[in-house]
Amino acid sequence: MNENRIRQVLDIEKRAQENYETALSEAQRLPAQAEQEAQEIVNKARTEAQEKARQIVAKAKAQGEVDRILAEAEEQNHQIEARAMSNFDRAVNYILDRVIGRE
Repeated sequence: MNENRIRQVLDIEKRAQENYETALSEAQRLPAQAEQEAQEIVNKARTEAQEKARQIVAKAKAQGEVDRILAEAEEQNHQIEARAMSNFDRAVNYILDRVIGRE
């Protein structure tokens, strides 16, 4: 019986040693794994931030281009209106001259 008890104790000690080694191995692996996962999260966040920044810049450039085109169109519109008013005045004078009989 004593021999049986000694074998049981040795078995228990062997399992305890195996559990300890497994836990130690896991404890050594976890920090590296956590660092790798953290780096992946950082890289993903950086990639998403860069893409968002590109979209914002593209939108700002597009809005700037729209603003520039609208400003040019407005300036051209003012020039056309000024020429039209000038021609309108000349047309009115021409018609008045024709009605009055000056021409």
